[in-house]
Amino acid sequence: MSHTHLMNDPKRRKLLFSAGLSWMFDAMDVGMISFIVAALATEWSLSSQQIGVLTSTTSIGMVFGAALAGFLADKYGRKNILLWTLLIFSAASGLSALATGFVMLCIFRFIAGFGLGGELPVASTLVSESMPVEDRGRAVVLLESFWAAGWILSALIAYFIIPDYGWKMAFVIGALPAFYALYLRRAIEDPPRYLQQKSARKLTFIQRVQSVWSQEHRKTTIMLWILWFTVVFSYYGMFLWLPTVMLDKGFSLVKSFQYVLIMTLAQLPGYFTAAYFIEKYGRKFVLVTYLICTALSAIWFGYADSVGTLMAAGICLSFFNLGAWGGLYAYSPELYPTRVRSTGVGLATSFGRIGGVIAPLLVGVLKGRGTSIESIFIMFFIVILIGAFGVMLLGKETKGRELAD
Repeated sequence: MSHTHLMNDPKRRKLLFSAGLSWMFDAMDVGMISFIVAALATEWSLSSQQIGVLTSTTSIGMVFGAALAGFLADKYGRKNILLWTLLIFSAASGLSALATGFVMLCIFRFIAGFGLGGELPVASTLVSESMPVEDRGRAVVLLESFWAAGWILSALIAYFIIPDYGWKMAFVIGALPAFYALYLRRAIEDPPRYLQQKSARKLTFIQRVQSVWSQEHRKTTIMLWILWFTVVFSYYGMFLWLPTVMLDKGFSLVKSFQYVLIMTLAQLPGYFTAAYFIEKYGRKFVLVTYLICTALSAIWFGYADSVGTLMAAGICLSFFNLGAWGGLYAYSPELYPTRVRSTGVGLATSFGRIGGVIAPLLVGVLKGRGTSIESIFIMFFIVILIGAFGVMLLGKETKGRELAD
């Protein structure tokens, strides 16, 4: 019943779709860099360390972007900051096409990461606050599903554009979302519950951080920071290395790209099942179940040796990991009151992004030392389980609860 009325309300549907497209562009930009790096590595003859640094600079930008944008969105409104983050990463992507060397490109990627990191927590908070209680979780998971669309789009751009037109063209395409921001200015508005909280805008950054870590929210914040760190760490550690791991297991580059694309498609049913279960059985159920299944899939993938088992394990990994991401974004904004909601989500996301910086570098170091793929995936297995137990022990259920003001 509630599913129909979310989709029947044209205003809410428009909001979800508008925010979803900004989310898709975000994913497209993040996805594209992993393909561009492959083309650049040969053209600029980059070492594997340099490639690691380049992919990490985007993540480092995200650490700062998420924390700052979360604070600014509580101060100046969700809509304004959503538009600014969109403009920042579009501009930085366009400028990346002009980069003449490695350092210059890293600087542009840092700025792009700053915008990218800020956009996600702000968009999810905006959607969460604008939906009725019985649709809130589902709406945010559906918002998250645009991530897969953006990632698939980036794979298609890489496939059709980069070989013929070069990597610069891919960056130019990444600048197009700036025009979308102009449309968004008229298409969306701040949620009423935010607009009512006039007094909240006077809080300083330090006061907001203190509130997030106050007695009232401390347990929740610890749980959320552990959860974000473990999910982001495992996702970026596993998925940015998937094509390379496939190569190591003896597949050709073309085959590896094809397989990774198939695994990416498995993300969509992961989101849609999570969107269904999150309103039926609750946030904790979805997060704990999907994380435990992600951990098991990671072990299975690490030990897989035939095409069949690799594909099956990879598909399960995608399905459960991205379902958990959907639950993560739905759950986070529900844990804080309106006046510090964006700050709380932004700080947790920001802390999580540190995991996104460490993991790809760590995998590079471990591989360089000759650590086996099996051992690396056992590490991910343990990390993901820590996240699942954190939610189980410290998390509170928010399904069907009104958002706190």
